[in-house]
Amino acid sequence: MPSQHTPLIQLEFRMQRFNNKTVVVTGGGGGIGGATCHRMAQEGAKVAVFDMNLEAAQKVVDAITAAGGHAAAFKCDITDRAAVDAAVAATEAQLGPIDVLINNAGWDVFKPFTKTTPDQWERLIAINLTGALHMHHAVLPGMAARKSGRIVNISSDAARVGSSGEAVYAACKGGLVAFSKTIAREHARHGITVNVVCPGPTDTALFADYKEGAGNPEKLMEAFTRAIPLGRIGQPQDLPGAIAFFASDDAAFITGQVLSVSGGLTMNG
Repeated sequence: MPSQHTPLIQLEFRMQRFNNKTVVVTGGGGGIGGATCHRMAQEGAKVAVFDMNLEAAQKVVDAITAAGGHAAAFKCDITDRAAVDAAVAATEAQLGPIDVLINNAGWDVFKPFTKTTPDQWERLIAINLTGALHMHHAVLPGMAARKSGRIVNISSDAARVGSSGEAVYAACKGGLVAFSKTIAREHARHGITVNVVCPGPTDTALFADYKEGAGNPEKLMEAFTRAIPLGRIGQPQDLPGAIAFFASDDAAFITGQVLSVSGGLTMNG
């Protein structure tokens, strides 16, 4: 214990849980995806920013590199298996074998189910479910061969409790939860963990579309704010902490789990 006259030394620690690790984030040019890319880079990761919008992905990369981080942008349509394989190969050639996969990309149509059309269902399924399957199928063999890997799938609280106007989206995200638990079982022997983060209402472009689809955005915002115990809508920066935890060795003995990040909107024991 320091004496009364010993000056206290203030030390600043910067967590570097992902030093020399290659992390792929799909939908990395968007709100939650971009915030997650920044967080992973801050903790030492080499971040592969996957997005259909290469310009948006490059903006995230430019901000990361300007801050001294390491990142690269890759144009990738996750609904196209050939594009996924090409982006994964390019990532590994440029950044090294993939240690962490964060499936974040998503899209929605905000309408009552009977007002939607089969072509919309197909696109919703392709982006929100099949796209994640493509990513797993492309990345898992390498992880299994190395006996190491972390996968974090971004689902939604709509998968846990339902959400009016998001029937097919909720079905896809519910499927992603079930898929994640199964892959967690199949690949536990390979040292791979698979976990799920479920955002609640979060202030992103997707949520803006949801509010517009509801017809009365201000009333909907007020209702959500009243319903959330912590008293506000989530922000993209509220998600990366939970995602990074599951992606890190701090969660090495956790797999097949689902965590809601919703300000307490949904609670389940």
